[in-house]
Amino acid sequence: MCRKRPVQRLHRSDTARPTMTTEPTATHRPAAHGTPDEHDLGLAHDLARLRHLSARRRLLGWLAGLGAAPLLGCGGGGDNTSSSDTGTSGSDDSGSGSGDGSSCSLVPEETAGPYPADGSNSVGGQTVDALTLSGIVRSDITSSIAGATGVAEGVPLTVKLSLVDVGSSCAELSGYAIYLWHCDREGRYSMYSSGITGENYLRGVQETDADGAATFVTVFPGCYSGRMPHIHFEVYRSTSTALSYTNKLRTSQLAFPTDVCDTVYATSGYEQSVSNLARISFSSDNVFSDGVELQLSDATGSVGEGYVATLTVGIDG
Repeated sequence: MCRKRPVQRLHRSDTARPTMTTEPTATHRPAAHGTPDEHDLGLAHDLARLRHLSARRRLLGWLAGLGAAPLLGCGGGGDNTSSSDTGTSGSDDSGSGSGDGSSCSLVPEETAGPYPADGSNSVGGQTVDALTLSGIVRSDITSSIAGATGVAEGVPLTVKLSLVDVGSSCAELSGYAIYLWHCDREGRYSMYSSGITGENYLRGVQETDADGAATFVTVFPGCYSGRMPHIHFEVYRSTSTALSYTNKLRTSQLAFPTDVCDTVYATSGYEQSVSNLARISFSSDNVFSDGVELQLSDATGSVGEGYVATLTVGIDG
């Protein structure tokens, strides 16, 4: 049986704020599904969960000893043939090398953070919404649209997200929509951060193709104080429903291997990211500390040629 049982994770709050500039206060609307940003279920719950995970790992080890490893992989999803054990095991602080990027397990639900521009919050009494901008459905998100002219600078990055249905043998999900956004090289978010509130670059929506893939051309994000480098995304049933945060099916975040971040941040323009990254790790990050395996992208490339980050995103389609 190819389907791997998804493991629920605690929904972590993206409380860190970019500190390279003075940020406006964003007023949040209630989450679409009434889910709070933090879950504190108590020590008894945590101990029970740890005992469950320990028992499960022992079972997996026993199966491997019987040569049953092939039963743990997933087919039916094209090249989605590897899967992670769980999304809750302790993360590797170094995050060195390429991530797996190809698991067909359910991607963890995460906070959209304070800068989603999906209509869920406001700044200065004005709703911030990129989803309704003319031209927001696009692959290249390096430039602003709808009358804004800013262009984000940095090391070139292509992000490829492959959407699969964990409830249907990891089959590719075509015709869905993914809204993706992230900070710029300086750690600022368009439409929110001081100096770029009138810009909307590094935000875009793409429809998944016949293989379930959505590809975005962008720049490598900086590392702001308190967070590991990351990219946010929301999954929608179609581009026609990707007009309001209330229609989103899943919200999560993509991470990068730290050795790739070290290489990128050694280049001009990312100077502040060097010191910020030195003060954070996956184990201390308030989103990835409970396990980053299902969100750690497979990042390959070079500074000169640009990087490609790929991640398989599993949802209940």
